[in-house]
Amino acid sequence: MKQFIRTIPDYPKPGIMFRDITTLLGDAKGFRGAVDALVQLHDGAKFDLVAGIEARGFILGGAVAHQLQLGFVPVRKKGKLPWKTIGQEYALEYGTDTVEIHSDAIREGDRVLLIDDLIATGGTAEAAVKLMSRAGGRVTAASFVIELPELGGRKLLEGLGIEVLSLCSFDGH
Repeated sequence: MKQFIRTIPDYPKPGIMFRDITTLLGDAKGFRGAVDALVQLHDGAKFDLVAGIEARGFILGGAVAHQLQLGFVPVRKKGKLPWKTIGQEYALEYGTDTVEIHSDAIREGDRVLLIDDLIATGGTAEAAVKLMSRAGGRVTAASFVIELPELGGRKLLEGLGIEVLSLCSFDGH
C-alpha cells in the first residue's frame, strides 16, 4: 500500500507529514487492492452496516459496503446532512468539532464496521463510535488504510473494545 501513498511534508502545518491517499484512489490497481484488502481483513465477520467518516472514508467505506453487500452510513461534519440528525462533539487541537449521522441511519443492535483512510489520535473515530452507540448500534471493528501508531488512536479504540486493523503504518506525524 505504501507505494501508492504520497507524503507531503509540512502540510497542513510545519512538522506534519501528510499522508495523501488521492494517489492510491487514482490508481486502479491500488484502489482495488485497498478495497479488497479492507474487505479481507474481516473475512467471516458479521456486520449489518458499514460507516465511513467524511470524506475519504466515504469513498473507501462505500466500496467496502458494496463488496460486503451491506448498507452504508455517512458520518458527516455538522450541518451537512439534510434530515434529522444526532451528533457527537469531539476535541480538536484547538477547540471542538461535531460529527453527525441521520437519526434513523442505525437500528437498535446493528453491528457496524467503521472505515476511514487514516487513524492518528483516534478522536474522530472515537466520536463516530460514540455516535453509533448512542444511535443503538455497536461498532465491532474499525479499519483504516493508514495508521500512525505513535499518536495512539489504536489504543484509544481498543480501549472501547473495538478491533482495530490497518493496511499499513507510518512512523511520525
